[in-house]
Amino acid sequence: MTELTKLRVISYLAPNWFWFYEAIVAYLGRVLKVETQLQASKHDPLEDPILLTNQLDLAFICGLPLVRYSQVAANQLQPVVAPVMEAPRYQNRPIYFTDVIVNADSQLFSFADLAGKTLCYNDRGSNSGYNLLRHRLVQGQHPKNFFAQTIQSGFHQRSIRWVVEGLADCAGIDSVVLEQELRDFPDLSKHLRVVEVIGPCPMPPLVAAQHLDKLLIQQIQAALLQPDTELQAAMKKVGVKRFAAVDWSEYEAIATIYNTAIHAGYEVIG
Repeated sequence: MTELTKLRVISYLAPNWFWFYEAIVAYLGRVLKVETQLQASKHDPLEDPILLTNQLDLAFICGLPLVRYSQVAANQLQPVVAPVMEAPRYQNRPIYFTDVIVNADSQLFSFADLAGKTLCYNDRGSNSGYNLLRHRLVQGQHPKNFFAQTIQSGFHQRSIRWVVEGLADCAGIDSVVLEQELRDFPDLSKHLRVVEVIGPCPMPPLVAAQHLDKLLIQQIQAALLQPDTELQAAMKKVGVKRFAAVDWSEYEAIATIYNTAIHAGYEVIG
């Protein structure tokens, strides 16, 4: 096995779990006895020079950009593990949902009520914030201009605030991100109502670059399947029950959802 001296890791996911990703990476550093470097990317994954030039070793990434990237750079990234949440709704599986939220003081109580309203989304490359909402429109045979207006917030936490502040009527939020935000800011729960749950969908994974030795990737997976006491404590704080081994078969569903919407003419909604 080629000797690894430094593990380069990037997160493309919501910042309210970044400290947890730090705990994961620190654990891998302890197990593998290597230096680690974790950074939060400021780029869309599909536009990040670090990813495009194969300069990362591991990444925390949403399933949608992962499958889209695989279409242009086949076999460069390999899903390794994904978190399994403790809450019963997650069925002891590495899945999550899109929770469609509205302001609790509004007269919006169902998905149908959102017709003609303003949707905010984190970005168009997001599975939870955009792709699954678009899939819901296709499934329900709603027109692509179902929402009167769509506005981009940049990230889920801002979308949540915009709904609370009345700047938008609704948003599709990654259920795990929403639950963490409500843990961090309990008062938000008084201002929000979930009117629709879309999913489940495969959980965003930790992926490994294929330039890593196969044995090393197996070691990383094995280590996360048996976390130490320190990492277990961090997992408990975010409601993660365990990590599950994942592979490409889990993420084919996301590609199908994405391609179906595009072929139906729903590339842009609103």
